[in-house]
Amino acid sequence: MNIKKIDYILLSAVLLLVGIGLLFVYSASCYSAELTYGNKYFFLMKQAIGAAVGITAMFVAAKINVDFIKKLWIAGVALSVVLLALVFVPGLGIENYGARRWIGVGSFSMQPSEIAKFAYVLFCAVCMSRFDMTKFRWCLLPMGVGVIFCGLIIAEPNMSITMCMALLMIIMLFLGGMEWKHFLLMLIPIALIVPLLIISEPYRMQRLLAFIDPWASPKDDGYQLIQSLYALGSGGWFGVGLFNSRQKYRFLPFAESDFIFSVIGEETGIFGCLIVFALYAVIIVRGVRIAVNSKDKFRCYLAGGISAVVAVQSLLNFAVVTGSIPPTGLPLPFISYGGTSLVVFMTAMGILLNLSSQAFDNGSGGKLWNT
Repeated sequence: MNIKKIDYILLSAVLLLVGIGLLFVYSASCYSAELTYGNKYFFLMKQAIGAAVGITAMFVAAKINVDFIKKLWIAGVALSVVLLALVFVPGLGIENYGARRWIGVGSFSMQPSEIAKFAYVLFCAVCMSRFDMTKFRWCLLPMGVGVIFCGLIIAEPNMSITMCMALLMIIMLFLGGMEWKHFLLMLIPIALIVPLLIISEPYRMQRLLAFIDPWASPKDDGYQLIQSLYALGSGGWFGVGLFNSRQKYRFLPFAESDFIFSVIGEETGIFGCLIVFALYAVIIVRGVRIAVNSKDKFRCYLAGGISAVVAVQSLLNFAVVTGSIPPTGLPLPFISYGGTSLVVFMTAMGILLNLSSQAFDNGSGGKLWNT
């Protein structure tokens, strides 16, 4: 990729979010890291390594031939299925808080569902560029892969990523031109399955009840949401000051990961939250702009799908920490602690930068694909 063709606005937004992530991973984790590991920089150092690997992967992905990436559409799905299945293998799957969502060997661990989301986007982009998605039989391909992924992820169990994957499937099929009558055929079963999934697991029902009235169980299921709201509420317009969060002192669970946005709100207030919102909006808008100006359908759907993953996951995280939807564990892209998520999302941003350089190459920007 020619350096003159880099989308510097997109790149700057991504790097700013990563920088904010490093700052607040340290702020949110320094106290618990000191108590648990005797090193207040423990989580920061691991996140910094993830950021370094992610930046390298981003620039490598920005230079890879997109047509080569296109050839990996089947391999990406196959790899994702294998990795998602490996979490159930004793000795490889890592159990944490009653769920098996990671695989690991020695000190290395990864979360396969992070890879599966983008592998699904690639698969859909190729399918939708090759086949007529107004015909229901071709919609069965992305629907089938989506159902397989959702089934493997919910078995971990991981309701939050399952929701993310299901929403991604709906968005991709919409982008591909699926007929409205076919949408109804798909949405009706989903609408019936979701309540069954909630009822089938007592902890999901408890989370739903805690969402409706967290004060009914302030020391149990409602505790995390209440602490998150305390953090956001105490931030006011400009926050209590950087590194001055009170909730990070082991009041707010998962302060450095799933609920890091609560700490951002507490320390920087509404003003800081709006900056974070704006940076995500920049990435999503630039991604849509790249999709609209892409040279062919595949690149359009790939750019749109990558943007959709960022949009869905960030919006779901914001909704959880603000009490807008029932609590569920979902990392905030680029910011939450987690090496797999950071590296995978930054690699996807590299592909988006790659697509951007092609969309606006040789003065072709603004010309919609027509094939």
